Amino acid sequence: MQRTLAIDGMTCEHCARTVEAALNALPGVRADVSYAARRAQVDLADGTDDAALIEAVRAKGYDARTLDDDQAPAEPATAVGGDGEGLHIAIIGSGGGAFAAAIRAAEAGARVTMIESGEVIGGTCVNVGCVPSKIQIRAAQLAQYQRENPFKGLADHAPAIDRPQIAAQQHSRVAELRQAKYQKILDDNPGIDMIRGRARFEDANSLLVDLQGGGQKRITADRVLIATGASPMIPPIPGLADTPYWTSDEAVFSNETPEHLLVIGSSVVAVEQAQAFRRLGSKVTILARSTLLSSEDPDLGAGLTDAFRRAEGIDVREHTQASAVRYEPGRFVLETQDGPIHGDRLLIATGRAPNTRDLGLEQIGAETDERGGVKVDEHLRTSVEHIYATGDCTDLPQLVYVAAAGGTRAAVNMTGGDARLDLSAMPAVIFTEPQVATVGLDEGQARVRGIETESRTLPLEHVPRALANFETRGFVKLVTEAGSHRLLGAQILAAEAGEMIQTAALAVHNGMTVEALGDLLFPYLVHVEALKLCAQTFTKDVEQLSCCAG
Repeated sequence: MQRTLAIDGMTCEHCARTVEAALNALPGVRADVSYAARRAQVDLADGTDDAALIEAVRAKGYDARTLDDDQAPAEPATAVGGDGEGLHIAIIGSGGGAFAAAIRAAEAGARVTMIESGEVIGGTCVNVGCVPSKIQIRAAQLAQYQRENPFKGLADHAPAIDRPQIAAQQHSRVAELRQAKYQKILDDNPGIDMIRGRARFEDANSLLVDLQGGGQKRITADRVLIATGASPMIPPIPGLADTPYWTSDEAVFSNETPEHLLVIGSSVVAVEQAQAFRRLGSKVTILARSTLLSSEDPDLGAGLTDAFRRAEGIDVREHTQASAVRYEPGRFVLETQDGPIHGDRLLIATGRAPNTRDLGLEQIGAETDERGGVKVDEHLRTSVEHIYATGDCTDLPQLVYVAAAGGTRAAVNMTGGDARLDLSAMPAVIFTEPQVATVGLDEGQARVRGIETESRTLPLEHVPRALANFETRGFVKLVTEAGSHRLLGAQILAAEAGEMIQTAALAVHNGMTVEALGDLLFPYLVHVEALKLCAQTFTKDVEQLSCCAG
């Protein structure tokens, strides 16, 4: 007896071999899986249940469905586009959002052409953002733990720090992930082509690409996805352009430990890099135009500022701006309203600007915001028919997982489906110590929407795991709709806030009340129990509860 299965979710030949092995492990089954066709041809013993085949595939993280003989062509059916040759999708960029879209579109049978103008593929996250910065931050954290720890029985000592070795590890891991998660996708997927060059729109269906090797190539596509990412934004401070300042692109891979690092900026990159450099041996001064994390709940910025000043020795200058910058031999001089500030390195971390300036968006009438970000709706559609966008080049939050989710949903919509991007329960994490994590609405955001709120804040000194770890700096704050107690949002300042926030995100997504959250079973002596305890403070005094009270 024979069966043909359609397999969804495969991205490479290794996926096909994984599915094949799972099927062949079943008694009486002999399977041959084609990645190119997204099909499994299965010979099986009489009486074998089709459901067992599908379950074996799903157990490996893929999906399957049986096809009748007249539904099982040798190659996957393609979506039909305007040219009658199958749907052709052009993707400008090669970061997380671009690749997520390419994979899903190819799975749907589309022919995909990616266009990358940079020297390497993979975008910001893997090359100069999330991956190398987290390696740097972890190295700095371990150095700090050697220098100072809360246990009297463990002797503190000065760490021996070799910055070139750390940088070498960063470069090695970045290259490894770029090969495994990006280049291998191209190598293994015949439905995705890559062109190296800089693209701009001629019209809504045509791109002109200036090729890296010289010459031009015109690409006509049925759909286009803009996924060009963003670059460090440089403020127009007099004199700055004439100095050898750093952006995070350079700072994250630095081989050196500056004696005194000056940081202009007050948001995610500024605070992460400031603490990392401080822990790796630099004196650090931050110039914040307002306060740290001024776009977040004020308690988060205030708590992080206190931690930086008291525990880290970082000089945080709030409401301070540089009116001019100059570089003298070996040092920067920043003129401020409080006098000059000197340092031997300057990091500019004032945000990232969308890479949209040279795309010719005005040629097609695509709407952008004041930063140049492409405006998109919840289906990732731009103001121009057949043109979609995702990631840091849009007006969406600049987070790689938002870019990737947007890319996947854009591909579904470009190939005839209907998918929307819901950011109502979007978690976000800042990887300082303590970490900062948020989801949903804070009190101010709810107030703007006309929602009356009730909130509670639980200091970590009431959380057993924080006490056991001697890490009680921080808090958990839950914001609810007044009356119903439906959870609207959570703000967390804690050592493991990033590992805690997804539980709050699930609660927000599912419309849970704090009573329901507080009634759930949580493992004991885990950080995330703080959410349960904070939820219980809406109806109880947690100081009157025993350690593991239900």
